[in-house]
Amino acid sequence: MLAVRAAMPDRYRFLVEIGAGLGLWQGEALGLSPEDIDFAKEIVHVRRQVKIVRAKLCFALPKGRKVRDVPLPTSVARAIQRHMEVFTPVPVTLPWDDPAPPETSAEAKYRRPRTYSLLVTGRERKAVNRNYFNSYVWKPALAKAGVIAPLGENEGNGARVREPSREHGFHALRHFYASEELEAGESVVSPARWLGHSDPGFTLRKYSHFLPRAGARGSAAIDAVFA
Repeated sequence: MLAVRAAMPDRYRFLVEIGAGLGLWQGEALGLSPEDIDFAKEIVHVRRQVKIVRAKLCFALPKGRKVRDVPLPTSVARAIQRHMEVFTPVPVTLPWDDPAPPETSAEAKYRRPRTYSLLVTGRERKAVNRNYFNSYVWKPALAKAGVIAPLGENEGNGARVREPSREHGFHALRHFYASEELEAGESVVSPARWLGHSDPGFTLRKYSHFLPRAGARGSAAIDAVFA
């Protein structure tokens, strides 16, 4: 993970800390604003995402259409502050939820463009399209770090293609976050809430293999009774 981070351009590098340190979905990381960061209370308010609808970008509610709060580790807070010192947040205006022309007054009111200062933008000072990021930032960093093979030639037409890397996508940082929280001894209920899972049972089923010595603390409690 750190090798991939080191291989990324400076303006995108801190997204690794956002993904792995806060467990955000990619669109949520790309939609993060300074106003969402409460450094004093060490909390990040996950309020929106940047998503693609019919090949156009728009703002929308977070994954699952629910806002949530996530603890802000000190190391991630410092990474955000360092990033803002070099790359000033940029106000970006996008439609809300659907970029299609509204057909009713209610749709027009709901979809009206909204402006947020984004922590990460492209060189053109616009919101980052995840398809561009994945193809031209993330995958080259994976290759440079040795996670996937460098560009090779596809037999037949000579086109240069990358090794399939779905399991190594940006989403892998979210898995890293969940596994680290559980291995550290957090109750599954807390990471489930921070990840935005509506059912902690889903989190348990998905990450139960990361629970350290399952049952060990309960066994110690029983031993203490009969000691």
